[in-house]
Amino acid sequence: MPQTAPPFSELLANCRRSAVHLEMRDFYDDPDEAPRVAAWKAGHRPDPDDRASWWRPWLDMVSEAVARGVVIRRARIVSEPVSEYTRYLYDGTFTNIAAGEQIRWLPRRNASDLALPGNDFWCFDDRLVRFGYFSGEGVYLGDEVDDRAEVVKLCASAFEAVWDQAVPHDRYRI
Repeated sequence: MPQTAPPFSELLANCRRSAVHLEMRDFYDDPDEAPRVAAWKAGHRPDPDDRASWWRPWLDMVSEAVARGVVIRRARIVSEPVSEYTRYLYDGTFTNIAAGEQIRWLPRRNASDLALPGNDFWCFDDRLVRFGYFSGEGVYLGDEVDDRAEVVKLCASAFEAVWDQAVPHDRYRI
């Protein structure tokens, strides 16, 4: 049964092989991210040579997990033309990749033949899913985890279907 999720850092720390993330929204209204989005709108871009200024602690968690042998993949289903927020994500994605994530983009029009769960999710080691819930305006409402085999299988297969059709970041153009 679904239950309240432990902290994300704990889920990733307990992960041994793989963590996959499917993002399906065109905008996330995260108060912690708002200063970075505002800076981006004002023209600031992450400096590839200044790793210390990149998104912390996220990138540290990713780097540590990848160093332990965890493969981290993220797929983003996006509407085109892309939203301003998607442009912001795109401009900073090189930092995620530098930390060890693999990232692909799937134009929403190319996802019509895929069966997808109704919410964004992370799937850890093909054994546990963490669903994230958001309002219509993109405000984070909470999350829960689910370890039921049929739910994990649905999410894992949905992610792989998206991944197979998605474009690697280095080839995706907005």
